[in-house]
Amino acid sequence: MNSVNPLENVQMILKKSCEVLDLDESVYNLLKEPERTIEINIPVKMDNGKFRIFKGYRSQHCDVMGPYKGGIRFHQSVNGDEVKALSIWMSLKCSATHLPFGGGKGGIIVDVNELSENELEKLSRGYVKELYKYIGDRFDIPAPDVNTNEKIMAWMLDEYIKLTGNNTLATFTGKALGFGGSFGRKEATGVGVAVMTRESLIKLGINIRDSKIAIQGFGNVGSNTAKHLARMGGNILAVSEFDNEHGVYTIYNENGFNVFELIDYFSKNHTLYDFKGSKHISIDQFYSLDVDVLIPCALENSITEEEAQKIRAKLIVEGANGPVNYLADRILSQKNIEVIPDILANSGGVIASYYEWVQNISGIDMTEDDVLNKVEYKMLLAYNEIMKIKDKYDVTMRLASYIYSVLRLYKILKLRSRI
Repeated sequence: MNSVNPLENVQMILKKSCEVLDLDESVYNLLKEPERTIEINIPVKMDNGKFRIFKGYRSQHCDVMGPYKGGIRFHQSVNGDEVKALSIWMSLKCSATHLPFGGGKGGIIVDVNELSENELEKLSRGYVKELYKYIGDRFDIPAPDVNTNEKIMAWMLDEYIKLTGNNTLATFTGKALGFGGSFGRKEATGVGVAVMTRESLIKLGINIRDSKIAIQGFGNVGSNTAKHLARMGGNILAVSEFDNEHGVYTIYNENGFNVFELIDYFSKNHTLYDFKGSKHISIDQFYSLDVDVLIPCALENSITEEEAQKIRAKLIVEGANGPVNYLADRILSQKNIEVIPDILANSGGVIASYYEWVQNISGIDMTEDDVLNKVEYKMLLAYNEIMKIKDKYDVTMRLASYIYSVLRLYKILKLRSRI
């Protein structure tokens, strides 16, 4: 169904950004591919005594602004182009929000539901064994992503310390609070998505207290987005999720959900399928809902041309990375649907990771309010600067975000005589 793969998706918009800025083609050629992509094979002795080989990746896009930075995902659909694309998006995200990082991304092709905890730990440590020479607190700083968490970061960091003797906590972010983690890190991406939703609704002349919102995905990003939107007065009418028993499903309540009850139920049951007071609608009906905001918080390419034709929302805020493909984006633009792109909308996570890294290096702790206030400040700063670009070039919010990021990267590349 996905007619554009993630790498082609990001490259198309990069190329357009360079053309709008009238930059030499060499700038695009430099940015369109990562500086380094590492492919590894990880042998794991399974609980049945047999060895199984897992393929993993690490993509390091551009270090002109600082160390590579980006998550590690465990998913059966991980592939080389996806990881490359995600590392490029991370460079653009860090550039947009003025972070001293370049883009990195990693992943392993695996269905985590098939592994025991012992096998998962061996796999996590095996990933680091194969890559430890290419990561470090001043070179490449991984973090959690899809199907990875603070427990996996603890295993990875412990393995890194064993292999290198370098007892720094700053090599990985997204860690548990007792092991160098930061207050506010889990909340930060959702906080940022909620802030961008609020600001964009204001631009559209819609009071958030009157808004109708649909969210795709109720993991860390989706649930925290919902929680903070609810605190701002937003109304969540629909949530689309996935579980192994039912596949993709959508729950709907025309009067809006009690988000805190949703979060509590999901935490206990790991599904929302039988949530009281909801009714089920099809995924086609979900995309066709008459809502103000649709927030995709699942995987990339979840909105293709087919979905874009159905969407009636006035605003899309990308909680996931690359959820709207290039062709779908054109359709949404033709329908005058505003899209707040991933490199801005979901940058709260990497901003909070930056402050976790800062705390690990400096030894100075920050409160949750410190971190989340800094996240909101940086995102509002970026949002206002990108709005100026949007008005100057009369382009979509996505293209404005890319133009702003590429322009900052270009200036630093020039200063460092890289081009």
